[in-house]
Amino acid sequence: MERVDVSILGRDYSLACPAQEKDALLAAVRQVDQRMLAIKGSGKVVSNERIAVMAAIQIANELLTLRAPNGSLSDIAVGDFRGKIESMNGMLDQVLPNANAV
Repeated sequence: MERVDVSILGRDYSLACPAQEKDALLAAVRQVDQRMLAIKGSGKVVSNERIAVMAAIQIANELLTLRAPNGSLSDIAVGDFRGKIESMNGMLDQVLPNANAV
């Protein structure tokens, strides 16, 4: 097991994972941190505990929406992915004009 130090919403955590899973763990930490920062940035939720619960619910909902009944993604409609991609493109369109102003 390898020890990995991470920061989520400004708080430091020390996690243990197999060395071969470190990259996946760090990607998961980035996802959780970004989701929690977005929720906090909305200004609607202030408690870190509530922010964590809301982020967990959102991520679990996305996972369950993508998972097919047999546990694989093979039966997911292409439209579901297209919608996700369009949503991501919309977020990028909102962020990129602001990045050029910096």
